[in-house]
Amino acid sequence: MKNKYVLLILLLQLAFTHAAFSQLLTEKFPVFKNGETITYNAVYNWGFIWLNAGIVEFTVSETKYKNESAFLFNTFGTSLKSYDWFYKVRDYFQSYADVNTLKPFFFERNTSEGGYNVLDRCFFDYNDSLVYTRIKKTDKAYTEDTIKLKKNAFDLLSAVYYTRNIDFDKYKVNDKIPVRILLDNEFYDLYVRYLGKEILNTHDKRKFRTMKFSVKLIEGTIFKGGEDLFVWVTDDFNRIPILVDAKILIGSVKATLVTTENLKYPLSSEIK
Repeated sequence: MKNKYVLLILLLQLAFTHAAFSQLLTEKFPVFKNGETITYNAVYNWGFIWLNAGIVEFTVSETKYKNESAFLFNTFGTSLKSYDWFYKVRDYFQSYADVNTLKPFFFERNTSEGGYNVLDRCFFDYNDSLVYTRIKKTDKAYTEDTIKLKKNAFDLLSAVYYTRNIDFDKYKVNDKIPVRILLDNEFYDLYVRYLGKEILNTHDKRKFRTMKFSVKLIEGTIFKGGEDLFVWVTDDFNRIPILVDAKILIGSVKATLVTTENLKYPLSSEIK
C-alpha cells in the first residue's frame, strides 16, 4: 500500500485544517515564534502493543519569500533505522506562508517511502487566483498543471499553523468547523467537530488540560471514512497537538508528543 507511512506524518496536519477565517486570538497572534521545534513519535497501536515506527519533527523559522516576509514551516519524518531494512521512509514537507495572514506562498512535499517517491510543488498566485503545480511520482509521468485557487484554502502545513491561532472558546461542543485543503491537485471540503475540553493522560505518564476534536476523513484504502480521527490540543496559548489518534482497519496509528523547544508561551496546560 503506497503512502502507508506518510499517514503517520499527515495525522498532525490533517487533524487541523480549518478553511474558514474564524475568529483569531488576535492579541496573541501568532502563537508560535521563530525557532519553535516540536517532535513526535509515530506509533502503531494494537491492544497492548505500542510500536514506535518513526520520528516526526516540526520547525518554524522567519525568512523571505520573493522579498515578502514569511514563515518557513518544515516537517521531516523518518522511520527508525532499525526498521529501514523493512520499510525505509524519508518524508519532507515545507511551506512558506505570509507572516500576517499565514496564507501559503509555496508548498513542497518530497517523500520517499519503501522506494515509492513523490515530489509535489504548489505555487500560489493570489493576483490571478491560481495555483501552479508540479508533480512527479514513481508510477506516473511528471505533470505541470494550473488550477483555480479556491477561497480560504491552505496547504497541509500552513493550515496546521493557521489553526493554532483560532479562538476555540468561540465554539460550542459538537460544533462543526469547515475544512478546505489542497492535496494532490484537489480541494477537499471536510470538517472538524469540537468535542469540548478534557484532561488527557498520555502513554508516557504526563497529564494535560486539552481541547478535543474529531475529524471527518476521506474514505480510502486505510480509512473507512467518517470521524475516525481524534486530536487533543493543549488548552493554553501554544495550541499544540499532544496526541493524534486514527483508527485503521487493524488497530490505530498515533502521533504522540515527545519534546518541545522554544515555545512562545509557557506550556501551562501541563498538570504537574
